[in-house]
Amino acid sequence: MQTLLIYDIVDDRTRHKIAEACKDYGLERIQYSAFFGSLNHNRRTELLQRLRRLLGTNEGIIQLFPICDRDLRLAKEIKVPQDILEVE
Repeated sequence: MQTLLIYDIVDDRTRHKIAEACKDYGLERIQYSAFFGSLNHNRRTELLQRLRRLLGTNEGIIQLFPICDRDLRLAKEIKVPQDILEVE
């Protein structure tokens, strides 16, 4: 199942470790603090356990959202290419 993981973590070192763990599980960064990819139930559970250990007592929040194929097809995106924003 497709999975969206987002986080807001104050400590730079912890935030970096969380990002690396997401990459280790095959998730792709889609925003600075957001990752997306395919994980089955067991892999999601493993990842959450690992992230809980990494976060420890540091301030922060980690949210994981499984997304079914039906809902994924309904997703919309608004994107403005960077070259439009550049002033000549």
